[in-house]
Amino acid sequence: MNFKKIFFPIIFVTVSQAAAAQIQEIPPQGEAKVKSMTSEVLGVERGYSIYLPKSYTVEEDRNYPVLYLLHGVFGDHTNWVERGHVQDVANRLIDGDKAVEMIILMPDGGTEWDGYFNMDGWAYEDYFFNEFMPYIEENYRLKTGKENTAIAGLSMGGGGATVYGQKHPEKFTTVYAMSALMTLGEGEGLNQDDPKFQELNRTVREESAVNFVANADEETVEELKSVRWFVDCGDDDFLFDANIAFVQEMREKQIPLQFRVRDGGHDWEYWHSALYMALEYVSHGFMKE
Repeated sequence: MNFKKIFFPIIFVTVSQAAAAQIQEIPPQGEAKVKSMTSEVLGVERGYSIYLPKSYTVEEDRNYPVLYLLHGVFGDHTNWVERGHVQDVANRLIDGDKAVEMIILMPDGGTEWDGYFNMDGWAYEDYFFNEFMPYIEENYRLKTGKENTAIAGLSMGGGGATVYGQKHPEKFTTVYAMSALMTLGEGEGLNQDDPKFQELNRTVREESAVNFVANADEETVEELKSVRWFVDCGDDDFLFDANIAFVQEMREKQIPLQFRVRDGGHDWEYWHSALYMALEYVSHGFMKE
């Protein structure tokens, strides 16, 4: 009998099975998925994207801090997944110990309308705070409370994130604004002949992040100081002056913030690179607890 012909196949099968078992034990990478929920406030089925870190599926008793990440005008909840590559960025930073494992929520602020504020016939801000955030807290394993919650966004979403942080400093530990739509002057704005964009422009003027700081009383200023602020804008961005105006008002009121001006414009190349800094910065806020 030829024992070599019998022995080596057995060894090969045994080693292969052991290797397969080890591979199955390795946690998967974090993954971003597109989901939806029914909104009674808006009266529609509302989409959102969510990134869950790699340990979420295997550590079932663990809760995670959360970042709400807002898109820009003409966009939707898939932008940060498809164009910002949030899954790849988050996985790379987490694997490199430059960011903590977190859940990232990307709501849809576009589609039927564009904007993160309450408009005539579209109460998006009510939806976000009274319906979307409670829905997420109920259906996913979040660490709740200010110290575990951050918000960020680009362009229209950067302005929305800033105003949300201003109006609700008790909810967010960090605000990261990229190329943010901080304010609009009279006669300024996109698609002014479109009634829906007229509403968007009106609400941005009324909810001006610049004016909010300029008009803040002492109590409000102290509340704003409880938030970690980061403003990130390209030197060729058409919203550069509005971001400078916001920073100047913050400095006038002696509200600490980080401010970065980098080479670039109002585009996804800039926002993709900003996401690396944003996830690392919000992680430092989460680790303060």
